[in-house]
Amino acid sequence: MAPLPALFRILLVSGTLLSAPLRAEDIDALPITVTFVVSGGFWEDDGAALPDDKAPKPATPPAAAARRGYYKLIAVRQADRTAKVYLQQVASTDGGPVLVNSVELEEFAAIHPYVTDIRPEDSSGVSRQPGLFATVYLKTDPASAEPEGWTVLIDEFGDIKIEKETN
Repeated sequence: MAPLPALFRILLVSGTLLSAPLRAEDIDALPITVTFVVSGGFWEDDGAALPDDKAPKPATPPAAAARRGYYKLIAVRQADRTAKVYLQQVASTDGGPVLVNSVELEEFAAIHPYVTDIRPEDSSGVSRQPGLFATVYLKTDPASAEPEGWTVLIDEFGDIKIEKETN
């Protein structure tokens, strides 16, 4: 049997971790290739939007009622030490978190980064404005002395903007 793709394993483990109380063996099942996970921000919609066709389908279909949730940025280390960066949209439901959408951020895939950190704009856990602002610190050359900062910005309309920080 062929090994499962890394993102599928992450999603499978995430669903397992979120659907039951955390046990020692659950956290041990988290792939060691996941180097950073940051969650934050928030989003709302009218429930009419459907998950991306390429994204794994949630266990329960989205309801037509308004939905609300948060975002997650995940860095997954590859065999060559570079990382893939994924963005997830998670719905907060009465039954617990439900994955709505998960995509690899192509802007990072194009530069084959060595991710050294991911930080949210605010670590208070409470966002008063819809969207997400986080910084991904990376190197394109592992011998570089200092990492570059790249911002991931999602506005109140769900539009994603990713760009290298400039001083």
